[in-house]
Amino acid sequence: MRSLILVATLLLASCTPQGDPAVGASGFSDDFGRDRLGDLWTDTGGHWEIRDGWLHVQGARNKPLWLRRALPRDARIEMDVRSMSPDGDIKVECWGDGVSKAETVSYTATSYVVIFGGWHNTLNVIARMNEHGDDRVVGTAKRVVPGQTYHLKIERRGGTISYWVDDEKLAEMQDDSPLEGRGHDHFAFNDWDAELYFDNLRITPL
Repeated sequence: MRSLILVATLLLASCTPQGDPAVGASGFSDDFGRDRLGDLWTDTGGHWEIRDGWLHVQGARNKPLWLRRALPRDARIEMDVRSMSPDGDIKVECWGDGVSKAETVSYTATSYVVIFGGWHNTLNVIARMNEHGDDRVVGTAKRVVPGQTYHLKIERRGGTISYWVDDEKLAEMQDDSPLEGRGHDHFAFNDWDAELYFDNLRITPL
């Protein structure tokens, strides 16, 4: 019995990071103006790097880069982003567990997944954990132009999750059972195959 309890405890610990400080009242920002990611970030195997003051990735295959800070329950998350791929496919995760990654081709997130230009640059989506699920919200049509820099903004207020690109609202989800609390309190950049650049991350409590 004692061994079973120990195994359960270890499994729980492996799913939820311990001791990550919370984003404070003044918010959090990262402009990637350095050579290395450092201790702020956990690379789950996507080969994330800083290149010329931008966060760069290509072919991460759903192995996110998790921020080692706990998100406020309600927050605004902003960043600059560009895709060098004609497929667009800009992806981030919000209010996830801080450690999850793809172990196979199939990947179900622990977060809200926000996608701009997904599915070969045809869909803009907010998904509750499963980006292929029937409950995802498909928003306004807008294609990603390769090489163009966009300002992406995501907000959660209560059970409402919304996102904008350059101040144009593309999608909004109303979740009656919001992801919150331990295991749903971290942010990550993510990627499948596209070459992406991110910069000027800003998190503001609401």
